[in-house]
Amino acid sequence: MRNFILRRLLQTIPMLFLTSLLIFMLFALTPGDFIDGNVTLTAQRAAELKAIYGLDQPLLTRYWHWLSQLLQGNLGFSLQYQIPVSQLLNQYIWNSFLLASIAMIFYWGIALAVGVISSLKPYSLFDHIVSVMIFAAMSFPTFFLCLLLIKWFAVDLHWLPVGGMTNTGSDAQGWARIMEVGAHLILPVIVLIMLQAGSLTRYFRASMLDVIKMDFVRTARAKGLRERTVILKHALRNALLPIITLLGFELPGLFSGAIITETVFNWPGAGHIHINSLAARDYPVLMGFTLFLAVLTILGNLIADVLYAWADPRIRVRS
Repeated sequence: MRNFILRRLLQTIPMLFLTSLLIFMLFALTPGDFIDGNVTLTAQRAAELKAIYGLDQPLLTRYWHWLSQLLQGNLGFSLQYQIPVSQLLNQYIWNSFLLASIAMIFYWGIALAVGVISSLKPYSLFDHIVSVMIFAAMSFPTFFLCLLLIKWFAVDLHWLPVGGMTNTGSDAQGWARIMEVGAHLILPVIVLIMLQAGSLTRYFRASMLDVIKMDFVRTARAKGLRERTVILKHALRNALLPIITLLGFELPGLFSGAIITETVFNWPGAGHIHINSLAARDYPVLMGFTLFLAVLTILGNLIADVLYAWADPRIRVRS
């Protein structure tokens, strides 16, 4: 197991280097930047700013400078917000993590429970109802679903706040602040659950249907084991193996959040900053945020590989 993890770690080094090169070239070769988009600047002042921020240097020179700064933990400087990118992301990214992590706990739990029950009762009334609800929830555009929930629960019923993270002008502390933030979390969390739980439920259902037809499940039942033991201890553990792969994409999702959902609900997260930086062509922020997500994706896949090898020792033998 130690050698397996070491090989995977060594494979990430060239992958990270190539990822950084691809991200830099993608944004560096994009026409225009924050300075070009500022129509109030004179040509002389724009040239001065480009020289100050090193935007007049050759492409490879800029890349090596950016890479050397990255190795020192510096993600760059935001031209729009006039603060370091790492400081900017630190202000907002944990709000996205809070929203996405709570939603993930709920939709993974719901998908697991509903997917297992549906696989045990395939083509039953429950299975058909679940399928209809899943496809109905997945068919709604994100922005429309957000606005619909705001209309029902915030505007018509006045049960929940319209958006934001706290009430306007609020200075609540302690438990009162927790309750206030929790109330603002309900609607965006419901949206993320409705959008994510459906596809995950289908994954669990399909994986369980494949596993419960296998010989080892029939053997476990023939040995006289209780159905609950057969399903939870034998079938479910093996059905989770393909699902582990999906965990590699959950880690960056915890920090990137849902851009549209955060924007509609005015949630102060990384998605909100991403939209603003994209509109202003603040490429240092976009490069730093994209690289951060790429690193999390690689790390998530590494964790998924380790979990897969732990759950199925054959992976370690073949790798």
